[in-house]
Amino acid sequence: MKAGHWVIGLCAAPLVRAALDADATSADSLKTAAKSVAYNLMTYYKGNESGMTPGILPGPPPDGDYYWWEGGALWGTMVDYWLYTNDTTYVNLTEGSLVFQAGDDANYMPANWTASLGNDDQGFWGMSAMLAAEAAFQNPPDSDPQYLALAQAVFNTQAARWDTEECNGGLRWQIFVANNGYNYKNSIAQAIFFNIGSRLARYTGNATYADWAEKAFDWTKSVGYIDDSYNVYDGGHTDENCTDINKAQFSYTAAALIQGCGFMYNYTNGSSVWADHLTNLVNRTLDVFFPDGIAVEVACELDSTVQCTADMLSYKGYLHRWLAMTTKMAPFISTTLMPVLETSAKGALTACNTDGTCGFRWTTGSYDGDTGAGQQMNALGAIMSLLITLEDVTDPVTAVKGGTSTGNPDAGSGSSSSSSSSDDIATRKITTGDRAGAGILTALVLVGMSGIFLWMSLGD
Repeated sequence: MKAGHWVIGLCAAPLVRAALDADATSADSLKTAAKSVAYNLMTYYKGNESGMTPGILPGPPPDGDYYWWEGGALWGTMVDYWLYTNDTTYVNLTEGSLVFQAGDDANYMPANWTASLGNDDQGFWGMSAMLAAEAAFQNPPDSDPQYLALAQAVFNTQAARWDTEECNGGLRWQIFVANNGYNYKNSIAQAIFFNIGSRLARYTGNATYADWAEKAFDWTKSVGYIDDSYNVYDGGHTDENCTDINKAQFSYTAAALIQGCGFMYNYTNGSSVWADHLTNLVNRTLDVFFPDGIAVEVACELDSTVQCTADMLSYKGYLHRWLAMTTKMAPFISTTLMPVLETSAKGALTACNTDGTCGFRWTTGSYDGDTGAGQQMNALGAIMSLLITLEDVTDPVTAVKGGTSTGNPDAGSGSSSSSSSSDDIATRKITTGDRAGAGILTALVLVGMSGIFLWMSLGD
């Protein structure tokens, strides 16, 4: 993910407009509301227009508000939209976009973006491909990359980057050595790698994925990015042996870890270890990000101002979606999660106009006029978290139970793109060629007791 220049935005004054009409206890009513919100979300997508690039939202700045990774987030949201509503309006577009951005090597490292690519960016696309496999989403033609193989390719390329030379493990934020942020190991990169590994373990039954997932989680906790109270912090620098921990907290990082723990709990048939990690993460996440029962992006959504970048404006949607799916993998946590998600989703509905245009703040009881693709994904994710119980959404499929996506365990490891019976996971070390490229990325700065939240560009 990327950050902008000195973003200090004032919260828009509340606008007095009628809220989106939806009955939170009626699946049909929620589906109607979701359809309106999804329609408005897709108005931000221009990739099907002449001269535009398929699969991505307009950007990156200054050409538009959005970075490459958020396209991956969009299509994951739309896979879930189909899964929860059975609305096929965007199915072909979603399928085509997930394939188009896969790149020549079918590993979500397309040539246009590799010079500024982070492990978290690549991983977001991998998570969406994994979701498509788990949802038994419409498969691409046989001649195109398949969802499961795409997720495996992302996982394998990242396993090859696991770095024990600095901080005794972990993934770097940035993939290429020339990028600002290469010397930073952040929690979201670890969380996404853990998340994909846990889901591949459950889908394929291959214990190697579970071993890697456990390694990633244990390292993240051992280095202090997850503290003893299960706060999840942003990361640290390799120059300081990852001990200079930036204690900013973001909801999507905690949510990615929670969902991964849910999948590990399911894969291990109810391991008490994963039950404990899951319970502790959920309890702390609800305390931090749902202070009054409604989701708040606490690092940038302050009482008097919203200081969020375009990236951060989308995190609450992933929070809702991933926590909701966790209840399918670990039903015991439903009684803790669902009442909070329901209260928060009702808050999200009040932040939307009757036409399905949604604002950012959910705590004010009204539409705030702060709009964008992220805000629409947030509201859509919140609505879908209500549908997970009302519609009795099926559990994610596996290779032996309902799965239709073709995998390739060697995907991304330099082997043939055809299917293989090998269970090996790539462990190739980073080469000089891997370290080519450059990009201007950013670091997070929290400033002062005033609560002002700033993003400082280090490379321009």
